[in-house]
Amino acid sequence: MDTRLLHTFTALARTGSFTAAAAELHLAQSTVTVHIRTLERELGTRLFDRLPAGTLLTEYGRVMLERAEDVLDAVARLKADGEGEVRGPVAVGAPESLCSTRVPGVIAALRTSHPEMDVRLYAAGTAECVEGLRSGRLDLALLLEEDADFGDVTTEPITREPLALVCAPGHPLAARTHAVTWTELAAENFFLLEQGCSYSDELERRLLAVPGSRPRPTRFGSVDAARSCVAAGLGLTLLPLTTVEEHVRQGRLVQVPGPRFADVPVRLARHRRRWTGPGAQAFTEELVRQSTG
Repeated sequence: MDTRLLHTFTALARTGSFTAAAAELHLAQSTVTVHIRTLERELGTRLFDRLPAGTLLTEYGRVMLERAEDVLDAVARLKADGEGEVRGPVAVGAPESLCSTRVPGVIAALRTSHPEMDVRLYAAGTAECVEGLRSGRLDLALLLEEDADFGDVTTEPITREPLALVCAPGHPLAARTHAVTWTELAAENFFLLEQGCSYSDELERRLLAVPGSRPRPTRFGSVDAARSCVAAGLGLTLLPLTTVEEHVRQGRLVQVPGPRFADVPVRLARHRRRWTGPGAQAFTEELVRQSTG
């Protein structure tokens, strides 16, 4: 069986659309159609139901998807063994805060040690990273999560990320010499990262738990947007220390003495059933080396 057919099959299963699968594979849509029809003819059964909104795997198609991924993993292992060097693309998902702080150093080191390797970095939250690992769009992901039980996605803690509560130098809380209370914080405006960010969600839960509180959180998908609003004196934010320490050194932000916020684990995530190729393994080793060294 031609493995190109399996690549097309898994891409269509992942995207649910002939158009999207064709774009991902850089093929004409008619070629994707021919590949799927050829595979279905060889197997003697239908793999997809064609619906107005897209394609849906049949019951046999779902079984076939798992087996096709096993075959493609085995082929990738054979190719890696034969090539003997780390090369090709590795897709990594990570929160924006890690994309701008920890990951660039890893990529820079890999460009020196493995110049034929291409790290493709995607900024994404936990839910999107987990979905990307399940669909095969991502090889690895970094998560900022205290607890991470996703069944088919396994995680391991690599390091921990300290958090910092910050405001602008002109904010009334900037001059405080003693810890700000939860009651005081509940009266402030907050600029937090979007829903699904574990430490932002936990902060909002704790603010809402203050009797009579009416916290005013604004959610962003961007660290820079939250940080800029706070630097303009509009309120407070809670972010990884690595994303604000330069602004604190420059005097553009001030750390607020407040309640203790536990460091957030940085977890490396991968799909439990999929093979970790040489490129993904090289990324993992360099990440661990920089995080612990």
